[in-house]
Amino acid sequence: MPLISASHPGELIAAVFTPWIIAGIALLICFFASYLTALSWADLTYVLPATAFGNVIVALLSRFWLNEPISLYRWAGIVLITLGVGFVAQGPSLTERPASLPKGRPEGQLGNVLESRVEQQTEVSR
Repeated sequence: MPLISASHPGELIAAVFTPWIIAGIALLICFFASYLTALSWADLTYVLPATAFGNVIVALLSRFWLNEPISLYRWAGIVLITLGVGFVAQGPSLTERPASLPKGRPEGQLGNVLESRVEQQTEVSR
């Protein structure tokens, strides 16, 4: 395998366009899109614990599935991240939890749009 460095730009470009790298970039784009979508729906106090749990999953899979050695410093970092996420998750939340809705009332953003249109049509017909 040839040396991949800035002094060999052709090899560097060829390395970026390998199928595994392209798949990784595509998955990263999907992750960021879903993360931004989740943040648009809920506060950080809800989204961060779900995504930060990935650090623990990756460490455990690395250790037990790939048999990689994980240093004490990395375990300490994972514990610190988990404690920090727990600290953030205990903070105030602006995300509203939906109360139990009466029967026949649509839920969510689409329901609010439908409800406002019904009100507008009722006002127009008066």
